[in-house]
Amino acid sequence: MTAVANGPIAGSVPSGRRVVLENISQCYTTDSGDTVHAVSDTSITVESGEFVCIVGPSGCGKSTLMDMLAGFLTPTQGTVTIGGERISGPGQDRGVVFQQPNLYPWLSVRKNVELGLKLRKIPASVRRDEAKRYLEMVGLEQFMDRKPYELSGGMQQRCQIARVLANDPEIILMDEPFGALDALTRERMQVELLQIWRKRKKTVFFITHSVEEAIFLGTRVLVMSARPGRIILDETINISDENGSPLGAELRSAPEFVRLRDKVSTAIYEAQGVTGMSPAQH
Repeated sequence: MTAVANGPIAGSVPSGRRVVLENISQCYTTDSGDTVHAVSDTSITVESGEFVCIVGPSGCGKSTLMDMLAGFLTPTQGTVTIGGERISGPGQDRGVVFQQPNLYPWLSVRKNVELGLKLRKIPASVRRDEAKRYLEMVGLEQFMDRKPYELSGGMQQRCQIARVLANDPEIILMDEPFGALDALTRERMQVELLQIWRKRKKTVFFITHSVEEAIFLGTRVLVMSARPGRIILDETINISDENGSPLGAELRSAPEFVRLRDKVSTAIYEAQGVTGMSPAQH
């Protein structure tokens, strides 16, 4: 992966704004008429540049929380603001990476990455340069003219990430983006994503079922309770070497990583009503 070129394109979104979810709740009615309380009275403040990973039991409201951040859902109660401005719907300041790559099969890899820029009427020459830059960043520069169906699952996901980055959003929302990948590809994607974040320092919200993935990637891990979801653990992650430098792939074997993994795992098990399990059983 190559170094990042200087600066975002003209017309990109402002950076450095705080994200605040204040006393938010989300309820919805099922087709059978039942009322479901997905998220309950939750407050979170996230500073610019944080990498926040969200974990918790299945059905705890993680994706609902993400949908409110994306502007796909309006909270039943409470507010979501960015830089003091209330979210009223999807916006250019937020980019979403879904679990499955939603690429257009009739477009080349490069044109998929260019698409958002084209919709914003960015000149063609600038679009090409930006697409090339971000495809180089995710290691796909040699596949720019291929169609998405000619790529592996991991490569398609990297293309989706490049497309989001090319739009230069202030905030990146990632809903289990590596969940469908095999173990080796998933670990490689985690390292690549961490390298990209260290270069760009975007604010990232990342949903995952993997505690190890959350601790490896995040500067902060939030654990949600069983439904109705609320934050029951807010843990800062800061694992470095003796010189204070962040660790790479070797982070997973660090004693502090193991301690945090066991602490977060215990919180999730307790959220499910499971107690008395030793770390080795997690």
